[in-house]
Amino acid sequence: MITIVDYGMGNLGSMLNMLKRIGAEAQIKSDTKAIRVAQKLILPGVGAFDAAMQRIDEVSGLREVLKHKAMVDRVPVLGVCLGMQLLAQSSEEGTRSGLGWINGATRRFPKLKGLKVPHMGWNVARPNTSSPLTREVGEEPSYYFVHSYYVHVDDPAHSLMRTHYGLAFDAAIGRDNVYGVQFHPEKSHRFGMQILKNFVEV
Repeated sequence: MITIVDYGMGNLGSMLNMLKRIGAEAQIKSDTKAIRVAQKLILPGVGAFDAAMQRIDEVSGLREVLKHKAMVDRVPVLGVCLGMQLLAQSSEEGTRSGLGWINGATRRFPKLKGLKVPHMGWNVARPNTSSPLTREVGEEPSYYFVHSYYVHVDDPAHSLMRTHYGLAFDAAIGRDNVYGVQFHPEKSHRFGMQILKNFVEV
């Protein structure tokens, strides 16, 4: 059973529908008791970094439970879009600390002539590090992005996929049992379905 964490800042219905479409058992939960017994976690997110971390910190025991599941129980975790950015240590979007499960920082796209921010649309993201998350995605899989910030990981070994929009950046990251994707797999058709199938099978 995959538990989609509801902390008030995610497009939960689309993710749940896509997981069911590929035959995965999934549920949306916000209470810490349910999250504590989860076998896998998806941490979605749409919105601002500080607002997301504030909500996680305001729910009694949620941050501690999430950390225990990821770092002690070592269940597979997938952060999506803003949820991936929360895996890093910090963000230029705010002042709060992130979850810090993967060393790195979230940065804003630079002001470049002709570069529209937020980045919205389809981009090819190429695997650059072998990982169960990127198995059989092909050489040039395309995904749907909507974001103004991107994650830069400290260790290149934690960069699983790279894409380019004004500059090259990490489209997918991973460290041990913790994974993140900047794109929306639930909106990326067959390419996104493969990512989610891989996560289900981790």
